[in-house]
Amino acid sequence: MNVTINGKVCEAKQGQTILEVSIANGIYIPTLCHMKGLPPIGACRICLVEVEGAPNLMAACAAPATEGMNVYTNTKRVLETRKFVVEMLVSCHPLDCMTCEKTGNCTLQNLAYDLGVTSTSTDGKKYDYPVDTSNPFFIRDYNKCILCLKCVRACDEIQGIQAIKAINRGFDTKIATAFDTTLQDSTCVFCGQCVQECPVGALTEKKSIGLGRYWETQKIRTTCPYCGVGCQLYLHTKGEQIVKATAVEDASPNKGRLCVKGRFGYDFIYSEERLTSPLIKENGAFRKASWDEALDLVADKFKQIIAESGPDALAGVSCARSINEDSYQMQKLFRSVIGTNNIDHCART
Repeated sequence: MNVTINGKVCEAKQGQTILEVSIANGIYIPTLCHMKGLPPIGACRICLVEVEGAPNLMAACAAPATEGMNVYTNTKRVLETRKFVVEMLVSCHPLDCMTCEKTGNCTLQNLAYDLGVTSTSTDGKKYDYPVDTSNPFFIRDYNKCILCLKCVRACDEIQGIQAIKAINRGFDTKIATAFDTTLQDSTCVFCGQCVQECPVGALTEKKSIGLGRYWETQKIRTTCPYCGVGCQLYLHTKGEQIVKATAVEDASPNKGRLCVKGRFGYDFIYSEERLTSPLIKENGAFRKASWDEALDLVADKFKQIIAESGPDALAGVSCARSINEDSYQMQKLFRSVIGTNNIDHCART
């Protein structure tokens, strides 16, 4: 079927929403609560569009596209309504953009700029929640929360943890755990998916604070080193410094998700205890050695042990940070070369 958007005839599939058709055809409609792949909730009202023949504006994320529909995304009525919605959000939002870690990558800030929101017509009541710094991974500042519910949906519908929900009603609505306890006392696994989805500065990685502005960093795609799954992630770097890690959307196998290690455990590379060369212990002390010297020593010791006590006197433990192919080669070495089934994996113990 065909749908006309801003005068452009667009092909649409049965069941697609106006927003999905627009995205497929390169037509921009702003959103705050939309999450790709999840059912629409129409919470933010930023994606309102005008449909010919409809008495009211329609939420593009929830309105199904129909044959012959004529849609306008940037009429005066649409832009004035979007601007009003943003003004209401800004009226009760902290105006600390100059020092906020989200500056330059804040969806609300970008919308205010695009719509020309330089002031608000009302002096809205401000939130006065204490900033939660109790967990070791990220800061929760719900004074900046716009109740888009993306963090709740990420926790519930993407990760399946259900650690947080919206509680209370009206102006007192906020995102919290069951009985409003700390995250440590909830079912939270600190995967940080909520942080990645947050469009404003309500959730911020602790490790990234002060390390660089959004526009100062570059994204480098790589593979998470923590296990053999091979999750795809971006390292956001400034110079030689890692600022933070985020998941790659639509990339297999993790499809935009990361665990607590993959998202927050990257700083082991800066550890002073990290080994940078092989070490051989002599007379009770370690000394640096070349790889050839270290491997020759291991091979000689293996041969000696096998000659004296047989192959079952040896055992191997594969590292969880190895890729699957390395783990396969490890078990092949022990079973086919050394001749023992004494092979295990550290993630199983």
